[in-house]
Amino acid sequence: MYKIINAKRLLPSLFLFFLLAACGDSEESVSSEEVEGNTEGTRVIQHALGETEITGEVEKIVTLYQGANDVAVALDVKPIGIVESWVEKPVYTYLRDELDGVELVGEETQPNLEAIAELEPDLIIASRTRHEEVYDHLNDIAPTVVGDEVYDWKGTLDLMGKALNKEAEANQLLEDYNARIDHFKGQLGDELPIEVAITNFRADHARIFYMGFAGGILEDAGFTRPEGHDDPELWGIKLASKESIPEADAEVIFNFNSGTETDQIQQTYEEWTGHPLWKELEAVKNDQVIMVDEVTWNSAGGYLSAHMVIDDLYDIFNVEE
Repeated sequence: MYKIINAKRLLPSLFLFFLLAACGDSEESVSSEEVEGNTEGTRVIQHALGETEITGEVEKIVTLYQGANDVAVALDVKPIGIVESWVEKPVYTYLRDELDGVELVGEETQPNLEAIAELEPDLIIASRTRHEEVYDHLNDIAPTVVGDEVYDWKGTLDLMGKALNKEAEANQLLEDYNARIDHFKGQLGDELPIEVAITNFRADHARIFYMGFAGGILEDAGFTRPEGHDDPELWGIKLASKESIPEADAEVIFNFNSGTETDQIQQTYEEWTGHPLWKELEAVKNDQVIMVDEVTWNSAGGYLSAHMVIDDLYDIFNVEE
């Protein structure tokens, strides 16, 4: 079975880049700074809120959302500052060894700007979803690059690969992910496509997730979604009432419960899943409601946790890797 550490071992130990300049009357000469490459020169990184110049080697980074914490570890980079995890506080269990001793700089939705400034980072990795309003303040502290949606781990991987001058490593990680996806689909073969839904129960309401973190991975892996669940612009919906339960109808339902209010969450879960409309769902009648982990399938939102979702799919569908 796939182990997280393998994602890093698969990286080539050394990457050598050559910059080739062509000669011609119509071409501009290349400066010595450009010839030295991204490590010594200045590169411009395009991101969700504009563009940011990064000069020289980035040694001290602060990551301000969970997916960026994860991707930093996947790229074999240890940040000097991270935000606190949603659950399993203060750091998700699967990242604790790699992020041991890293300074906590507040919550994802409310980073501590003073604490970040005191660390004197070379680079800050932020998210438009969480940090658009404080972007200018972050950029005053250090060059800041901004991912789009927090659940878009591929975008985070691409952005951080460029910003950290680790594009080759990031590309290799994506190739490794795609290879596992292709293998999984090949092993499942004619059983695909399978229609799946993702439900979620919280202390005071229920949700259906569409094309967020797990939804994108399921799409990659060859699963289909009920009508309306495959809109890439929508993370999902909050269900206003139990009369909305039929919207979760599918061959298979993946469910995770969220939050720290354990008793209230369990009560909500039992109320909804005990409703007659829930019992009429195809997945329920066929005993195909599968409980999955909240951190793995939603909260972590990174490259390593994407592989953990694939691990689950191999196990759930009894596929050999």
